[in-house]
This record gives sequence, structure tokens and C-alpha cells, in this order.
Amino acid sequence: MPNTIVAMFDDIVDAHNAEKALISSGFPQNQISVITQDSRGSDAMDSVYEEMDEDEVPVAVGAGPASSSAGIGEGIGLGTGVSNRGGLFGGLYSQSVMGEDAGFYAEGIRRGGAVLTVQTDDEEVDRAEAILNRYGAVDIDERSSKWREQGWSGYDPNARPLSVDRAAEERSRYESSSSTGDKETKIPVVEEELQVGKRQVRSGGVRVYSHVTEKPVEEKVQLREERVTVDRHPIDRPATEADFSAAQEGTIEVTETIEQPVVSKQARVIEEVVIGKEVEQRTETVKDTVRRTDVEVEPLGTNRSAEARAFERYDADFRRNFTTVYGSGGGAYDEYLPAYRYGYDLAGDNRYEKKEWSAIEADARRDWETSHPGGTWDRFKDAIRYGWDKTRNPAIDATTIPTGNTTPGVQTGGRTADGAPDTRGVMEKAADAITGDRIDDKTGKRV
Repeated sequence: MPNTIVAMFDDIVDAHNAEKALISSGFPQNQISVITQDSRGSDAMDSVYEEMDEDEVPVAVGAGPASSSAGIGEGIGLGTGVSNRGGLFGGLYSQSVMGEDAGFYAEGIRRGGAVLTVQTDDEEVDRAEAILNRYGAVDIDERSSKWREQGWSGYDPNARPLSVDRAAEERSRYESSSSTGDKETKIPVVEEELQVGKRQVRSGGVRVYSHVTEKPVEEKVQLREERVTVDRHPIDRPATEADFSAAQEGTIEVTETIEQPVVSKQARVIEEVVIGKEVEQRTETVKDTVRRTDVEVEPLGTNRSAEARAFERYDADFRRNFTTVYGSGGGAYDEYLPAYRYGYDLAGDNRYEKKEWSAIEADARRDWETSHPGGTWDRFKDAIRYGWDKTRNPAIDATTIPTGNTTPGVQTGGRTADGAPDTRGVMEKAADAITGDRIDDKTGKRV
């Protein structure tokens, strides 16, 4: 769903810097408007209400009046089909600043501020708000409440704009009150700590069963067996007295015996099964992530304006570099300005303070293509690189085509102006740095 996001800035410079940041982040330039007193004329408010019929009083289109959140009012309607009725209030009406909010924004402009509007879809609202807040968008509800405390009763189209000095005094008062007020905001810094304990869990084991089994066995034993034998032997000899004595009547008995196996069993312990536990200690590294609340402090107000002015110091160099490198390509400097600004911002990023371009190029390309899809990196990378190099080493000539490392000192490697390898050695480069010679002696090409 389309939306119009509205933000007010105390400083016109901040509003234009926010506009540039939106454009460099991929928001279409034709969907962004900046309304200032100068853009409407000093007497543009004189006949605002006279030009509007009673039934044309601005009302919210859709879900209600524009709300404000962290300094940004997000209107539901885009104001399509609403004509520009002239004057400051009429201009705001055409920009979808509805109802009472239009009076607040008009009063802010009268006091020397600027109103920025950007039309975007639902999915881009949060990103646009973040950019506008980063450049100092004012909480319009809080500001209008302060005006009322000072006796302001509502926007008067007949009131004259503040002079430059009065407008500066107005800005200074709110910057001072925001920095020296007696209210404090405490932001708890929360950090998780990793605590590792132990608990017992069942990981395995054994179960031992004992039962009786039978198996056939055999043993060999020697057995004795007796048997009586009677033999008769015919003989022929004279009988003797002994024979006559033995011939008396009587009985002779001889018995036979045999041996039989006798079986008995004796239980013997032939093996022991011992069940026990072996315990060993081991060290395991437990890895996890912990969260922490990081608080970033970003200067507001005059510091941001100072930062903008610091960037503007390089504008002439960036323009000369564009003319030298891209002038013959038919493009416009405004197309490349976001690239120079991106390189400038990279050079001021604390994450890359001590790194060379080769170490951060992959990250820079990823971030650039995220906010500028469509394969634009190859087209703008040299402008981004020059913005990086120039900010880190202001002595670099505006006609330099970025190659190799450009930190102070003599570097080897790099390319000539037409893309061929720079064959100069350290000694030749050192001499060239002193004399200002820009020609590779070996190839005769400009570097």
C-alpha cells in the first residue's frame, strides 16, 4: 500500500542531507519533496485559507490523520488528485499532510525549518523512517506542545516568517533544551552470560541374566567282572591219602562278583561374571551465542551539520574526478554523487579504520548492491573507491584513477590510466612522487 512519510527538520541543511541519503539508498528522487520557506516565497502564506472553500478543509485520506512517531508523521493517503492550492498550507495539503498536522508543519517552516515528504510502499516505510530519524527529524507532537506552552495557539497564515537570526535562535533554544534538560533517559545495557551446568542422563547399560542349562557328558571307567569256570581234566595215576581225604562228601561254593559304575555330582565354580562401572572424566567445550545490548551514540543537530559541511569540502574534488574519469561517458555528476558519498562514509566507518581497500571491498560491494540492486557496482565502484581514498588521504590528486593501496607511502602494483599494469618500481615511484611525474618510464603510459 502506498504511503507518504512526512518529517520536519529544524535545519534546512539536515533536510537536504536526508534527501540525499534517501536517494542514495534507492528511493526515487521524483517521490521526494523538500518544502522550505524559500521554496514558497516570503509571502506565500498570505491567502492560504482564502483560496480554500469551506468543504475543502484538509482531512485525512484513509485511516485517519497523519500520526507522528519518533519525529516522523506517516500519512495514509498520497494526496493523488489533490491540486496544489497555493501557499504553504496548500503545498502541504498537496503533499498529504492532513488536518491539524498541516498547521504544525506549516508553523515549523515559518520558524525556519523544512518539511520533507517521501512516497513509498509499506515494505519501505521502516527504512525511510530510520534514515529520516538519523538526520534529525523532529517529533512534531512534542514540538507543537512546546509551542503551546509558550503561548502559541495555532498556525496563523498571516504571521510573517522568522528572520534568519530569529530562526537560528529558535533552533539553538531547542537544541539547548534537549541537551541540558533535567530529564534523563536510562538505557539498560543487557548482556547474557553463558552458564554451563551438568545433569545425568541415561546413555546405555547392560542387563545380565543367569539360568541353568543341561548338556550331555560322558566319562570312561574300568569295571571288573568275575566269572566262575569249572574244568574237568582226565588223569590216570594212583590215588594218595590226600586224594582219599578230599574224596569225602562236602560242598565247595565259589561266588562271582562284578563292578558297577556309581555316579555322583559335585558342583564347582568354574567362572565369575563381575559387573561394575568404569568412570572417566573428559573435558567438553560448550559453544553457544550470548546477546548484548549495544548502545550507539550519534551526535545530532549542529554536529550533523558540521559533518555535512565536512563532506561538502570534498565536493569540488569529487566533481573534478568525475569530469576526468567519467566526463566523456555522457553521465551526470548527480548520478555518481551517492557513490562518492558512500566511499566517504566508508572511510569514516570505525569498522574499517585500519583496513586497506582490498580487505573491505567485498563488504562494501555487498552493502552497496543491497541498497542499489541491478548490478550497479561495476559502474560506480571507481567513484566509491575514490571517495574512500580521498577521505583517507586528502593529498590524492582529483585526476587519480583508484589502483592498489592509497595509504601514504610508496606502493607497488596498480594500473595505468587505460587499465594496463603499472610497471614502475619503488625507486621510480618515489622519484615520481617528488617530481610529480605521472608517466610510466617503461611503457610511456600515464598512471
